[in-house]
Amino acid sequence: MKLFNKTESPEAAASRQVLKAEEEFRRGITSLLDLIAPSAMKIETTYVQVSGKFARTFFVLTYPRFLSSNWLSPLINLDQPMDISMFVYPMESDVVMKKLKDKVGQLQATIAMNEDKGNVRDPMLETAYHDVEELRDRLQQGTERYFRFALYYTIYADDLPTLDKISASVESLLSSKLIVSKRAMLQTEAGFNSTLPLGLDDLAITANMNTGPLSTTFPFVSAEVSSNDGILYGINRHNNSLILFDRFQMENANSVVFAKSGAGKSYAVKLEILRSLMLGTDVIAIDPENEYKHLAEAVGGSFLNVSLNSNSRINPFDLPKGIEGEPQSEILRSAVINLMGLMGLMLGKLDPTEEAIMDRALWETYAAHDITQDSDFTGKEIPTMADLVSVLSGITGAESLAQRLGKYVEGTFAGIFNQPTNINMSNQLVVFSVRDLEDSLRPIAIYVILQFIWNEVRATLKKRILVIDEAWWMMQHEDSAKFLFGLVKRARKYYLGVSTITQDVSDFLGSAYGKPIVTNSSIQLLLKQSPAAIDMITQTFFLTEGEKYLLLESDVGEGIFFAGLKHAAIKIVASYTEDQIITTDPKQRLEIERAKAELEEQGGQGQ
Repeated sequence: MKLFNKTESPEAAASRQVLKAEEEFRRGITSLLDLIAPSAMKIETTYVQVSGKFARTFFVLTYPRFLSSNWLSPLINLDQPMDISMFVYPMESDVVMKKLKDKVGQLQATIAMNEDKGNVRDPMLETAYHDVEELRDRLQQGTERYFRFALYYTIYADDLPTLDKISASVESLLSSKLIVSKRAMLQTEAGFNSTLPLGLDDLAITANMNTGPLSTTFPFVSAEVSSNDGILYGINRHNNSLILFDRFQMENANSVVFAKSGAGKSYAVKLEILRSLMLGTDVIAIDPENEYKHLAEAVGGSFLNVSLNSNSRINPFDLPKGIEGEPQSEILRSAVINLMGLMGLMLGKLDPTEEAIMDRALWETYAAHDITQDSDFTGKEIPTMADLVSVLSGITGAESLAQRLGKYVEGTFAGIFNQPTNINMSNQLVVFSVRDLEDSLRPIAIYVILQFIWNEVRATLKKRILVIDEAWWMMQHEDSAKFLFGLVKRARKYYLGVSTITQDVSDFLGSAYGKPIVTNSSIQLLLKQSPAAIDMITQTFFLTEGEKYLLLESDVGEGIFFAGLKHAAIKIVASYTEDQIITTDPKQRLEIERAKAELEEQGGQGQ
């Protein structure tokens, strides 16, 4: 028998039926929870299995008497998939004060009873008594509050053996800091739910903490990359602190900068140069694109254009200036070895016979100018490339070498490596431009320039930075790559820091000397990277997945700054005046030049 509501109108009945039908319809629609829910879940005694992943939850049971401010940092920075949840429950101060008062009474009674019995003093009881009394004072003064604190973390792995291995590692990590953590056995589902972003504390395992210890659990920790001395490299993107560093206080002063084209690597390096100059550091730069010309003009530096049409010349046969205690025979031997490397770049790979002939010819070229291992060659005239060609022409079997080397004396490339040196290195900033050189000549010229610079560095001990932009040019040839590696390795002894900059990461790291140069550089700056190079960068610098995507998604002038074992996300920041001097943006450069021309024109009209 059906009962009907006599007062219900037909419209209300129809509306009720529509609502019922709509409710049934919604039950059949897939909800957001259905979309994000796992396809299956298996609950075991010590772990859960979710969609093929194994997960295990831990809870922290007890803490030591003192907690350092960064005790949670190793757990947070562990390179493993992990979910961490914290629950903080404030407690009423009057309730806590009453309980602490009772606790003080118990401790006093126990200490008094031990004294009456003549027992030996118990340091643990006395320490507990003083701690409780100190806490009562702080709670009464309002400088501290009391909380119940729960800390859970869930780790993940693809299989059970890996999960057990990670579990043992994490337990050992915390136990080394006297923190006891336990696995949520027989409570695996409750533990898993407690670390989901639902705000549910199904485990409800808490420890008492006052404000001081609780503050050490702040999870958003980041590495501080800063020192008391040095220059400002940028802003720490983790916490907006300043990244101040003195590269000369590291085990070596070398640095590498890797970035894709347009990511701001030259901008960052020029900013470092400008700030280093203000601290009295000498800087020498090899500029492949005339990007440092405006900087050199702004600070009164020297800009030397090394090209076929330029008046700036460097003689590859120049002898290194001897340092104290170094015999002249070693100076001459070093010059010949370096020239052999240069011949490999100029003439291509020499076979053993050609190497022997070239070695003999180099010694004879110096001997023709009375420069030998046994003679005092101070003030003697230095030979040139033409002298070497003349010697080769007189050696049987060296005709081919003489002909191939002839183009650098009388042929297409005549003059550039065949005249005495006329370059002055006395300025604080010296820039060598190789933009106007042919591509085939550029590695040779950089090799000669570096050798000339190295001779100057060895002769006078001074705080210097050597900047080699687009260093991948040198990594294309074994002789020049080997020379660059030797320069980086020996620079520390002569108070020199070498900055190696490149956008072609694959060519640089693909060389046998690429990674050794990186490992011999205490400072590394990685800016925005291309997807094609990111995997090689990740392997070389042992980046995490988060750091990998940070480099892919960074804006111009953003990346990761490494200083020894420390590293942090960085943003390069310059003042307005610095930006006007170092900018490489063509549009901005045109605006600056236009404004400069207008000022000059106005000045002329005023006169």
